[in-house]
Amino acid sequence: MASMRPPSDPDLPPVPPWLRLRIDPDAPAHTKLSPPLMGTELAASGQTADRPFPVRIPVRIAYVTETYPPELNGVAATAARMIEQLQLRGWKIDLVRPRQPHETPLDTADELRTRGLALPMYPDLRAGLASSERLAARWARQRPTVVHVATEGPLGLAAVRAAHRLALPVTSDFRTNFHWYIRHYGMPWAQRPVFAYLRHFHNRTDRCFVPTPALKAQLEATGFERVEVVGRGVDSVRFSPQHRCATLRASWGVHGDEPVVLHVGRLAPEKNVRLVFEAFRVLANRARGARLVLVGDGPQHDALRREFPEAIFAGRKSGSELARYYASADLFLFPSLTDTFGNVLLEALASGLLVVAYDMAAANAHMSNGSNGLLVRPGDSHGFIATASAAGAQLRVLGHLREAARDTATQLTWDHIVRRFEASLLQVAHVRDAPDAQTVIA
Repeated sequence: MASMRPPSDPDLPPVPPWLRLRIDPDAPAHTKLSPPLMGTELAASGQTADRPFPVRIPVRIAYVTETYPPELNGVAATAARMIEQLQLRGWKIDLVRPRQPHETPLDTADELRTRGLALPMYPDLRAGLASSERLAARWARQRPTVVHVATEGPLGLAAVRAAHRLALPVTSDFRTNFHWYIRHYGMPWAQRPVFAYLRHFHNRTDRCFVPTPALKAQLEATGFERVEVVGRGVDSVRFSPQHRCATLRASWGVHGDEPVVLHVGRLAPEKNVRLVFEAFRVLANRARGARLVLVGDGPQHDALRREFPEAIFAGRKSGSELARYYASADLFLFPSLTDTFGNVLLEALASGLLVVAYDMAAANAHMSNGSNGLLVRPGDSHGFIATASAAGAQLRVLGHLREAARDTATQLTWDHIVRRFEASLLQVAHVRDAPDAQTVIA
């Protein structure tokens, strides 16, 4: 099972010599900066011999994403969390995203909302439409320290082109296996060209961030360059067993210790949701009074609701209400074979649920079979059904797995994740001035 190390993690590369030269002349010898400076300047420290030197670097990031709250998906949630945490650490943000149907146009120093176009496969999501010339003009007026592109759509491509035009450092996230998704929408012929586009897109950036070591290895083996792992965190205060609600369970028809099986996510073909229903029907024969609750929406919602009337379709949930749904369940099933990560899995662990998942993505990175959850060989649907049904029937004797799941999640803090992200951004931002630089720790 992967473990998270504290901020002094030796895996964080050292501050390069060129950055150590930017010394604050007013700082006395042996001055230590704790906690780091905030505001418009970011405090960083380098170490030469026995003397730490404080360094102050004004930083501004142009953060480009084609999905953002109130849209409900993992990419939007992660983007919002990263931006929030960077702001708390003193970064200035220039958010560039498509405006949503209920929003008005906006063009300020801190945010640009572009025109958008609904995606055919995801009508509730929008691709951003803006020319690279417009973005270049914007960033020429107020030059960011670094451009970060979270999505690979038209807006993301325009951002990469604009960054190149201005010789700005630019980084990217690989967050969605679009080349796998399209197989589920009748376009298997497009898989290779889509993957080639994704590789071309990310190889034009100075750093491509991925959430797991396994994905890094997979992409590097297929020609992706400059790939770096920056994981995901979870808010273990918001998602906690303490939010368990007897009233909510009663509304599901549960009045005792009958098991509640939960799935949270998009109800879509690429998410392999039907396997949840197949597993539950076997489980229900072994665990009397079991209930199945699904949180989320998607193109399969209506068909699934007609086919499985015994299930509870709760629709979209967020915030404290979503946290209550997690905490009030017992068993979490995550059958996806296409996710690059799966934020919902961390939320389930934090909520103290027994998780059954394929041994890949977030589950591979943060779960150990029989220690803090149950893992199944990827693609083994029969094994998934058998494991889920056995877990549902034996919940009373598997409480130690739920406790261990919670313990795992409490270590996955966003603070540590953002520190790693921040260090890499700063290194990329200055690499052109110092070709021999390693990385920067803020």
